[in-house]
Amino acid sequence: MEKKYILQTKELVKTYKVDSPSPVHALKGVNLSLKRGEFVALMGRSGSGKSTFLHQIALLDRPTSGYIEIDGVDVAELNEKERAEFRLKTLGYIFQDYALIPELNLYENIAIPMMALTWRKISYKKDVMEIIRRVGLHGRENNLPSELSGGEQQRVSIARAIVNKPKILFADEPTANLDSEAAAVVLNVMRELVDNYGQTIIMVTHEPDDKKYVDRVVWLKDGKLQNE
Repeated sequence: MEKKYILQTKELVKTYKVDSPSPVHALKGVNLSLKRGEFVALMGRSGSGKSTFLHQIALLDRPTSGYIEIDGVDVAELNEKERAEFRLKTLGYIFQDYALIPELNLYENIAIPMMALTWRKISYKKDVMEIIRRVGLHGRENNLPSELSGGEQQRVSIARAIVNKPKILFADEPTANLDSEAAAVVLNVMRELVDNYGQTIIMVTHEPDDKKYVDRVVWLKDGKLQNE
């Protein structure tokens, strides 16, 4: 039987030892359960621990202590090579700076994860073209990033993040560099991924208007998670 929760954390702690008499406690025992096919927003004041928490559950950093389970796997037990492979095959990432390669066209930027997995080109072309259609960029396959608007570039980054069919999509303030119109388009694309394809998404945001696109908001305050 498939588990109800795709991600769970228990008593997650992250402490930074800085050049000061006392360490910085960024996370103080965070517990979160994320359902499959759920769109969750992480919100809170600057310095509340939002991005720190996202980096732990997205396997971009290691917690000081605590437990993280993703899709039934205790990820703390994975070594660095296994973590890298798990990230590539199981997780997707959207960042606010798009992180596109300027010399590659739209199609090639999206296909990067497939190349990293050494899939044969003939086997992934259909999937890449379907993802391009899904994010509303059909016909722009040969455009370079410089020929796209900020909103279109972010949609390319979303397409790249989901082309390998990740179990969870992590988004760190994906609309921070966009105007309100472009942000709405990007958030609608993410909402459609949840509604039409069952994608699970957890997004860090500071924009109050973003709440209307998600299923649930969880708040971080001083390194502790609080349900709204």
